[in-house]
Amino acid sequence: MNSPAFPFALIVALGAALTVGPSISYFTNIRDVRISQPEQQNYFVVDEEIWARARPDLADLRIYDGESQVQYAFSEQRGGTSSHEAAAKILNLGSVGGRTEFDLDMSNLATGEIGEYDRIRLQLDAKDFVVTASLAGSNQVDAKSATHLPPATLYDFSREDLGSNTVLKLPPLSFRYLHVKLSAGVTPAQVKGASVYNLQETKAVWTSVGSCGPPSQVARTTVIICNSPVRVPVDRVRFRVDPRQVNFRRAVVLSDSSERQYGTGGEITRVRINRGGTTVVSEEMDVPIARQSSGRMKVTVDNGDNPPLAISGVELLSVERRVYFDPQGKSLLRLYYGDSKLDAPVYDYARFFKADPVAAKAELSAGSHNQTYTGRPDDRPWSERHKGVLWMAMLLAVAVLAALAIRGLKAKAVSS
Repeated sequence: MNSPAFPFALIVALGAALTVGPSISYFTNIRDVRISQPEQQNYFVVDEEIWARARPDLADLRIYDGESQVQYAFSEQRGGTSSHEAAAKILNLGSVGGRTEFDLDMSNLATGEIGEYDRIRLQLDAKDFVVTASLAGSNQVDAKSATHLPPATLYDFSREDLGSNTVLKLPPLSFRYLHVKLSAGVTPAQVKGASVYNLQETKAVWTSVGSCGPPSQVARTTVIICNSPVRVPVDRVRFRVDPRQVNFRRAVVLSDSSERQYGTGGEITRVRINRGGTTVVSEEMDVPIARQSSGRMKVTVDNGDNPPLAISGVELLSVERRVYFDPQGKSLLRLYYGDSKLDAPVYDYARFFKADPVAAKAELSAGSHNQTYTGRPDDRPWSERHKGVLWMAMLLAVAVLAALAIRGLKAKAVSS
């Protein structure tokens, strides 16, 4: 009690809040997790019931086997692509019978090694063209026994504002050389370079959520009003347009009920063009969305001076979110959620998680209220729950400091 720091330490200790971890009685909701293949990795899908009643970040989800937690890991089924482009050396570039021909050396320019590839990107200094690329692969230049490959179509529709494509899509190949023959439309001088890569692609898994009303025409735009469920994230908007309507490109704006836009929007396009006997087919009917909140969404399609699109429907899509876990032989576990003050768990299982491609899907029962729910104890700081005692402690601290000061003055007077 002789230390002047003690009263302040006492006040800090009284004001500190207690940190309380998870407890089954603190969760408002419960669901059974039914497991048909308990000897392997399982997962269940986060549905609208969980989004509506759990924390927005899903940090309060807990799986229990009796009184023991079962570790888990989140995984978003977004899919994606990965690739590393490397320059390919162009050889023997020239014109044969009025058509551009050249060879590509697919070996690494630094190491000479040849890896597997399935995409070739050509750098073409040309506009408004449609050409067919005939391809043949071999391990020697001008080989007589070259393997003929499926042809590809390259195009540029700058005049029509319908986009372009200069990528050759191929089956997985490992030939050192590819002989490329272009139909009329691109000259040798317009071939500026080439790069090769192997595209690793995984498909996203989408879930339809919410609903969208019929389209209406407002001046030069088509407007669709959609509603998404509470807290459920919307990651993409998909359009259905009459297949008979072709060769269009429309800008799309996505906004909330306050007319605030989600990101930069996007566009939908469909191309069906035949030029010189070559047909180009291209379509994109999805618009990605970021930072979307629940509730009303306004979808606006800018038609410009063109007739409105024959839109038969609009669909909101959410990337499937999965919870992976190891049931360790158990056929029934329980999922608890609905504790807004619970922090996200820190599991080794999540740190070292790798999804099993043959993981089994577990089924969730209907959501119900947790009958053992009591709620968390009052976890406000002690100082907020006992303000009177805190004031007394502060007065005591002042009194102690005053007494120490007076004692110091008396001691000084005696020594004088």
